[in-house]
Amino acid sequence: MSGMSAFDLSGRVAVVTGGNRGIGRALALGFARAGASVAILARNAGRNAAVLAELQSIGRPAQALLLDVTDRAAIPTAIADIEAALGGIDILVNNAGNAVLTGGVLSEPVATWDNILETHLNASFLLSQAVARSMVARGRGGKIINLASMYSFFGAGQEPSYAAAKGAIVLLTKSMAIELAPHDIQVNAIAPGWIETDMTREFLDSPANAAIIARTPAGRWGQPDELVGAAVFLASRASAFVTGVTLPVDGGYSVF
Repeated sequence: MSGMSAFDLSGRVAVVTGGNRGIGRALALGFARAGASVAILARNAGRNAAVLAELQSIGRPAQALLLDVTDRAAIPTAIADIEAALGGIDILVNNAGNAVLTGGVLSEPVATWDNILETHLNASFLLSQAVARSMVARGRGGKIINLASMYSFFGAGQEPSYAAAKGAIVLLTKSMAIELAPHDIQVNAIAPGWIETDMTREFLDSPANAAIIARTPAGRWGQPDELVGAAVFLASRASAFVTGVTLPVDGGYSVF
């Protein structure tokens, strides 16, 4: 293994949750361009179909399944469908997520708290558990990549559930990395900084934008495609000795 071949994902099957827009779409397309067969799991049929067409235009086998990651009972069926269509899963990206500005703990509804943790943390655990069991049974190793956040490290006074979930993702990543290392399964996380997506649009168009730019040494927001390099690295043989890491891709935001 040497040179660029270490980053080749040919013959691998990758699954990306929330893969029909934003960061998830960029990662799914990036994996396909690196040679992987790709399945996306997301809730919107129209956006799923659009990204499926993009994946197929790259020339790799692809699949798009409707899945709400908070529907626990549907997860095993989705994993089985992917394995039947594309083969055993080699790469899982737990990307699906949401965020709600509630104003803080004094005003956040319990239902919002429950939904945010279910979407980010519980779904990442359950999907990882199902896929890791399959990886172990097949004995070929694998890669699990969780999506953390800058709020994995900093408090978020206006959305405490999101910060709590993303903070927990870092320790879930480390815990799984320890357990699964003997099976040649590497578990890592990516912590995006301020990336321009539908979910972050309200910040981009708000007075908070000036403070965000001032704190980011790169002096700008990132684009979803700018996470692809880190994700392909963590999904490939190039990162065979990297596990339990949370890699910031943030234009230097976390330096301060």
